[in-house]
Amino acid sequence: MGLLDALILGIIQGLTEFLPISSSAHLRIAGEFLPAATDPGATFTAITQIGTELAVLVYFARDIGAILRGWFRSLGQGSRWWRDASAQERSHARMGWLIIVGTLPIVIVGYTAQDYIRGAFRSLWLVASVLIVFGVVLAIADWWGKKSRDLTSLSVSHGLLYGLAQTLALIPGVSRSGATIAMGRTLGYDRVSATRYSFLLAIPAVFGSGLYELNTALTRPELSGPFTLLEISAATMVAFAVALAVIAWLMRYIATRSFMPFVTYRIALGSALMVGLGTGVIAPL
Repeated sequence: MGLLDALILGIIQGLTEFLPISSSAHLRIAGEFLPAATDPGATFTAITQIGTELAVLVYFARDIGAILRGWFRSLGQGSRWWRDASAQERSHARMGWLIIVGTLPIVIVGYTAQDYIRGAFRSLWLVASVLIVFGVVLAIADWWGKKSRDLTSLSVSHGLLYGLAQTLALIPGVSRSGATIAMGRTLGYDRVSATRYSFLLAIPAVFGSGLYELNTALTRPELSGPFTLLEISAATMVAFAVALAVIAWLMRYIATRSFMPFVTYRIALGSALMVGLGTGVIAPL
C-alpha cells in the first residue's frame, strides 16, 4: 500500500468515525478494494483515530476545558470544594469523574484482548454480522425508552453501562458511537445528550489506544501493518479535517432527526458484505 491508499482511508476514517456505522469496519472493507487488497490493520485504525479525536477536542473545546478545570479543582481541594463550588462547577467535575468511570471497562478489555483485536475480531464474517445485528439494536434503542434524560441525570451506574457498550467497539462493525449511543437511548437519554457523552467518553480511550499503537509502530514495525508511519501520519491529518466537518453536521442533524438512515445503511452494507463473502468475491481474512 502507498500514500494515496492511506489518504483514501484517512478520508473514510474521518467520514465514518462519528456516524454510528463503524469506521473500523469501513477501513477493513475498503482495504479489500484498494490495489493491494489487504487489511489496513489495527495499528492504522487506532492511530488515525487520534486525528478524529483531535477534531472532538476542537469542536468541544469549551466543554472539555470546563470539565478539566472542574475535575482538577475537585481533585486538589476535596470535600470543601464540592461544598463551596457552584452547581455548574460541580456538574463539570462530576462529568470528568464519570468519563473516567466509563473508560475503565475498555482499558481492561482492550489490554487483555489484544490477540483477538489483531486477529479473530477482524474476520469479515464477524464484521458483516455485527453491522446488521447492532444496526437492529440501534433502531430498537432509538425507538424504545423515555428519551427525556439529559446529562444531568448521568450516574456512576449509567457511566459504567456506557463504558461496557464502548468495549464492544473493539469488534470492527459494532461502532463506538453506535454502541454507546444505543446504550444512552436505552437508558432514556435524548439523542443530543447520548451523542455528546458518547463523543466525550471516547476521548481517553481513543487517545490511549492510538498512543499505544503508535508506540507499537515505532518499536515493533512488523506489527504495524502495510503502511509506513509517514503514510499513517498523513492519513491522520486528513481524518482530522474531515471529522471536524462531520461532527458539526451530525450534532445539527440529530437535534431533529432519527438514526434510521444509518440503521438502513448498516443492514444494507452488512448484507452486501455477506453476499460478497458467500460468493468468494471477498476473502474473510
